[in-house]
Amino acid sequence: MISDAPCKLNLMLAITGVREDGFHDLVSLVVPVDFCDTLECETAAGTQDRLFCEMPGVPCDERNLVLRATRLYRESVPELPALDWRLKKSVPHGAGLGGGSSDAATALKVMNSLCGNALGTEDLLAMAAKLGSDVPLFVGGNAVVMRGRGEKIQHLEARHCAALRERRFLIFKPAFGIPTAEIYGKMRRERRYYFSRELAEERLKAWLDAPVGALPLFNNMEEPAFEKYCALPALFALLRERFGLVAHMSGSGSACFVELSANTDSAALEDFVRASWGDSACVRLVRPL
Repeated sequence: MISDAPCKLNLMLAITGVREDGFHDLVSLVVPVDFCDTLECETAAGTQDRLFCEMPGVPCDERNLVLRATRLYRESVPELPALDWRLKKSVPHGAGLGGGSSDAATALKVMNSLCGNALGTEDLLAMAAKLGSDVPLFVGGNAVVMRGRGEKIQHLEARHCAALRERRFLIFKPAFGIPTAEIYGKMRRERRYYFSRELAEERLKAWLDAPVGALPLFNNMEEPAFEKYCALPALFALLRERFGLVAHMSGSGSACFVELSANTDSAALEDFVRASWGDSACVRLVRPL
C-alpha cells in the first residue's frame, strides 16, 4: 500500500495556558494541505517491523512515530503481521507542519485497512492522541478546530471546508528548525505570551459564521520565537513592504506561510523568498485538501 501523508497549516493558533498535566491548552484552526510525505507499507518476510527513510536526520528506530504507531496498533490487533515501511520525506522536519504526526496517523489508517478495518474511528483517534497532540487531526483528513492539548477535535461543516479549498498559500521554511519544546518552555516561564481563550474563540466564531470572509490568521507562538530567530520577522517585514502580504508562522515554526490573493504573482514571491533565505529554503505553493 502506498499512501500520501499530508502536512498541515495552523491558520489560527492560540496557546492559552499551561495545564496541570504539563501540556498546554490551545485553540487552533488547522487545515491539511496538498504537500505530502509518501508512506509505503508491505508485509515483512521476518518478524520485525522495519522503517526505511533516506532523508538525513530522520530516525528509523523507535524514535520514529511510524514505528511507535505500529507497536501501539498491534497492542489492540495482535494479528497484524510484521511490516516494512518506506517513508519518502518531502515535508521538512522541525517545521511546525506536523509531518511526523501525519506519517503516524497515515500508518494507523494503513494498518487498519490491512486488518479489515478492525478498529473504528474513535479507537484510531484514541491511539492517535497517545502518540502526540497533532496526530488526531490527521485521522479524519479534513480541516478541524483543535482544543485541549489537541486531542479535542471539532470537524468543520462542509461549507467551511469548501471555503478553505478556495484559498491558496505559500509555505516557506528556512534551513533551520525551531525546537517546539524551546518555545513552549519560554511561554511557560514568561506567561505574558499566553493568549485569552475567550478572545480566541471570538475570532474563530466570527470566521465560522462567515467562512467566505477573512481568515482568523494568528499565532501567539510567533512572539517568543521571533525574539531569537530573527530571520523570520525580518522576512515578514520585507514581504509586507514589497508585496503587501502579512505572513504567519505555522505551529512552533520554523515554517511560515502567506495567503495569496488572486492577483499575487506567486512565481515572483517564491523567487524573492529564495533570494532572501537561499536555495536551502523550502518553498511550496499549496492548497487545502
